[in-house]
Amino acid sequence: MLTLAVIIIIVALVYDFLNGMNDAANSIATIVSTRVLSPRMAVVWAAFFNFAAIFVFGLSVANTIGKGIVVPEVVSQYTILASLLGAGTWVLLCTLLGLPISVSHALIGGLIGPALLVGGTGALVASGIFKILLFIVLSPLIGFILGYFIMVATLWICRTLPPQKVDGFFRVMQLVSSAFFSLGHGGNDAQKTMGIMAMSLYAAGITTEFHVPFWVVISAYSAIALGTLVGGQKVIKTLGVGLTDLKPMGGFSAETAGALTLAGTAVLGIPVSTTHTITGAIMGVGVTRRLSAIKWGTAINIVAAWVLTIPFSALMAMLVYWVMSLFIAA
Repeated sequence: MLTLAVIIIIVALVYDFLNGMNDAANSIATIVSTRVLSPRMAVVWAAFFNFAAIFVFGLSVANTIGKGIVVPEVVSQYTILASLLGAGTWVLLCTLLGLPISVSHALIGGLIGPALLVGGTGALVASGIFKILLFIVLSPLIGFILGYFIMVATLWICRTLPPQKVDGFFRVMQLVSSAFFSLGHGGNDAQKTMGIMAMSLYAAGITTEFHVPFWVVISAYSAIALGTLVGGQKVIKTLGVGLTDLKPMGGFSAETAGALTLAGTAVLGIPVSTTHTITGAIMGVGVTRRLSAIKWGTAINIVAAWVLTIPFSALMAMLVYWVMSLFIAA
């Protein structure tokens, strides 16, 4: 069981790396599209603040993932491994296609699939899943509303200033807002992998109760920061220039709206999607110009990927567990 636990931790860290790789766009798409930083410098900036989140946020999200999705009785090393492999397959596929999906919801779908096979619907923690499903709708909506009103307020405050001076000021401020967003990204998303790793240690009997050791915290933050450093260039292009055209003021407003949403949910222990949040915020900023400023075809493709993520990840993880069970039984 110790060997299997080590394998699961390695797979979890690879998944965390893919999380950072897909979600690199969330943190840096706006500063790349507004040309505040080059893509190479932007990923270094985001990766640093992804890791710095270790000093800011607690472990509320990790505890929700570890104890609030499926009941402990159905959790085993094999269900956890199947969850990671199924979710990771979906994440990798979408990253290669340039679709900015929710890596968080892929992991949640991955947990649900094997649990349903083992224990049916009774294996699911309904309250925890309901909260997550609710925020699939609420997180982009909150991001949209905040993005819209922050942009409107910023436009009003700067209405009498020369455009060139405003542009220069917000080029600097975008560095601050993107750093804030990257903190929220690291604080929310890295904790999801921590929860999985802690579940594995508990299921293997290595820990006598569910808790997140410090070495798990360090390794999860390191993996997501490294993934962000590598970056998913296709996803960056989809979010950065595929949804709407942004200038530094708009980029600042979108990142600030997304960061406020992520910080609030991380403190409350709600595992939300950074992708959903920043996409909603970018759209909120875009509609301050006009509805046609949003490239609705791209937006529809992104939303379709959101809707499919949990069920497809659950199906993939379920299939992986079924194949594994054939060998386990043998």
